[in-house]
Amino acid sequence: MILTVGVDDITRDAARRAAREELLDRKYADAQPPLVVRLLGRLLRELTELLNRAAAGVPGGKLGLLLLALVLAAFVAVVVIRLRPLGGAAGSADVFTTGSALTAAEHRALADQAATAGQWADAVRERLRAIVRELEARGVLEPRPSRTAGEVARDSSAAVPEIAEPLRRATGLFDEIWYGGRPATPSSYDVLVAADRAVSSAHLAVR
Repeated sequence: MILTVGVDDITRDAARRAAREELLDRKYADAQPPLVVRLLGRLLRELTELLNRAAAGVPGGKLGLLLLALVLAAFVAVVVIRLRPLGGAAGSADVFTTGSALTAAEHRALADQAATAGQWADAVRERLRAIVRELEARGVLEPRPSRTAGEVARDSSAAVPEIAEPLRRATGLFDEIWYGGRPATPSSYDVLVAADRAVSSAHLAVR
C-alpha cells in the first residue's frame, strides 16, 4: 500500500512557518508607529469614550459638558483668588523694592504728588514708606532695606502699642492693594494719611 501525504497538509504548515518568518522581518517592525504614538492614540481613544459617556448624562450633550467644565473652571479661579493671602509676613508685599535713602518728608511729598495725579496705589505705597522712615528715624524700627508691611505692623505694634490699630489698617490695606490686587481709591489713601499722622503725633517711647 502506498501512503500519500496531502499537499494541503504540507502547504498549511509551511505557510504558517513562512508567515511567522515574514512578520519577524525588520521592515514590519519599522513600519509600526512608535510606542509613544501608540500609547497616546490609545489614551485619546479612551478619553473620547469617557467624554462621550459623560456627555450622555449631561443635558445638552457635549455642549452642556463643555459649559459645565467652564463654570467649574471659573469657580476654581474665584476660590483661588479669594483664598490668596492678603496680609502677614508670609504673604505680605515689600514696602521698599530698592534700598531707598529718601526721608519721611520726601516720601510724603511723592505720595502727595501721586495722589494729585490720581495714582492712588503709588500714593498708598509712598505714604507707607514715609511711615516706615518716620518709625526708623525715631528709633522704633531698625533701618533695614527689605521689610514687608506685615513686619512693619508687627514690630512697630510690639514696640509702641498705641499705634497698633492705625498701622494694622494701613499695612493691611497696602497688602490688599500691592499683593492682593485690590483697586486703590482716595479713601485708601486717607487710611494711610491717618496712620501717618497717628505715628507722627504719637509719643514713640519704645518699651
